[in-house]
Amino acid sequence: GPSVSARIRGALPSFLIFVGVLLVWEFGLAALNVQSFVLPRPTVILAALVDQADLLARATLYTGSEVVGGLLVGCGLGVLAAFAAARWRTVREGFLPMGVAASSIPIIALAPLTNIWFTAESATSRVAIVAVLTFFPMMVNTVRGLTQVDPAALELMTACAASEGQILRKLRIPNALPYMFTGLKVATTLAVIGAVVGEYFGGPLAALGVYIQSEAYNFRYNHAWAAILIACAMGIGFYVLAILAERVVLPWHASERRAEGAQLGH
Repeated sequence: GPSVSARIRGALPSFLIFVGVLLVWEFGLAALNVQSFVLPRPTVILAALVDQADLLARATLYTGSEVVGGLLVGCGLGVLAAFAAARWRTVREGFLPMGVAASSIPIIALAPLTNIWFTAESATSRVAIVAVLTFFPMMVNTVRGLTQVDPAALELMTACAASEGQILRKLRIPNALPYMFTGLKVATTLAVIGAVVGEYFGGPLAALGVYIQSEAYNFRYNHAWAAILIACAMGIGFYVLAILAERVVLPWHASERRAEGAQLGH
């Protein structure tokens, strides 16, 4: 892999842009005399993070548990549905329209319904929202990976009298793993959005969405922005975890992508 110094040089432009945006944000708002209720300065948001650390930590754990629960249910069901869809054409033709319909439901329409089914105070309501949002991207990507195999490899295994089970284990599943991780990375960002927005329609105070809404209504915008920042960090964190898991499970796939990136750079 690349050396430490090469990685630092690669990350330096992004870091400088990040610092530059923070400086413009901090001093630009002060120079333009922008009121804090419109957009607080980074130092004000940081102070709110420190001041509300205990409550924000509890809210992060609560919302994070909803995200994890929804990902496990949605992605798990998505993978199971994908295996059935890849095996039987009739199942695939039935599942795909259902998946498109489920993924097109707005969160603001789904949240009141799940609150009625599971009660607003229950985390199950947001877990259900996250599961619905993450089911479709995982199913579609897994189906693609299971079905779009190398025709030559499939023909060779068939010629060697390999059974359907052997073809599945030795060809289809290994081919599907990169697609599954692509679906997982899409699902992680959708999961955090679904959990936080779902909490706008009800939940305990120790939940990021409820906290953001409550603090904004009470004109404590610095607290609301602190929670928004944590929600953004949570989404990035889950995405990074998915990337790390992909590199552990599929190190050869990650190295191929780095090689392609290096060739494009030249």
